Formats: sequence, structure tokens, C-alpha cells
Amino acid sequence: SKCDILILAVKPQTLATVCAEIREHITDKTLIISVAAGVSLSALTDFFQSDQNKKISLVRTMPNTPAIVQEGATALSYGEHVSKSDRQTARKIFDAVGKTVEVDEQHMDAVTGLSGSGPAYIFMIIEALSDAGVKEGLARDVADTLAMQTVIGSAKLAQETGLHPGELKNKVTSPGGTTIQGVHALESGGLRATLINAVSQSAKRSRELGA
Repeated sequence: SKCDILILAVKPQTLATVCAEIREHITDKTLIISVAAGVSLSALTDFFQSDQNKKISLVRTMPNTPAIVQEGATALSYGEHVSKSDRQTARKIFDAVGKTVEVDEQHMDAVTGLSGSGPAYIFMIIEALSDAGVKEGLARDVADTLAMQTVIGSAKLAQETGLHPGELKNKVTSPGGTTIQGVHALESGGLRATLINAVSQSAKRSRELGA
């Protein structure tokens, strides 16, 4: 009841119960920010709106776990009663732990599948690269360091140059060289299709949770 900003950071399955317990303490001046996956602004409004005249300021977000090291990726979408000042406040909170983007709410499930769940995919890629290094004779600590730094460096190169990832890939891939052999193996294994399917399945689950 004393908060200007309320962040809902509970599992989506328990959100309705939590909101029912606190909604009588929410005023028109409270900025409510939700990080619950799949829960729509419409559903949040229903959870909080005890009467039709109450104007609830709601922000729906999807951050990810790299926020722990200030390298998070967060998407935000806004309810109809969120002021310009409230938008700036919400962005300031999540800018403190990484990068933020604003999206229409219809795209939040896609965000969940891509950046919300994405760290798990990258961790699996790092683990697989390290295992490959060990298979080829590297010590585990050396393989871990090389795998992690390769991912960090590649992402930073793409970010700072602004070049398309395909163009950067081509710059590494010389005719008849080692990299094109590796790229061919990845294409044969369906890496692109597998990652696309992973994002799509995660987004689908987000929609299911919202329902």
C-alpha cells in the first residue's frame, strides 16, 4: 500500500492468487510491472480491477537471466493507462540490468521464446562446444574458456559492427577452409531449423500459459 512501483515477480500459475490478496491496496497512482511469462495485460487488468472506474497502470515485461550480470535483454509493452513518465521509469529499471526494447503486446510470446528462454539454448551451445574441444584433446578448463569467450566475442562483434550475422559468418569462412567444413556439418545437423523450432515451441508454451 505504500509502494509507488510494484513489481510482480511470481510464477504465472500463482499470479491470480497473489493479485487477489493485494488488489485492494492498489491505487490509480501505483505503477505495476509484471515479469510473469504469458500473462496478458488484459488478464492483469482483470486481476486488479475491483471496479470499472479504477485506472490501473500496467507494464508487462519479459527479462532474462543475464540481467544478473547486467547483460539482460528485456522487452516491455504498456497498458493504456501508463503515462510517459511511467514508461520512462519502467525502462530505467530494466536499462540498469541490460538492454530494453518496446514491443506491441502481441509479440511478447515471441520475445519469451527468443530472449526469455534463449539463455538456455546458448548455455547448451557453450556446453557442446566445450565438449567438442575436450573430444579433440583440450583440457576442460581450456575448452570452457575458449567456448565462452567465442560466444561473448562473436556477439560483441555483431553488436558493435552492426553487420548482418550472415556477413560476419562469411568473413570467417574461406574457400575450402576449416570453417566451411564446420558450417556444412551444422547445416547437415539442422542447427538453424532446431533453433527456430526451439523458439517457436517456447513461444507456443508462453501462449498456453497465458490461456
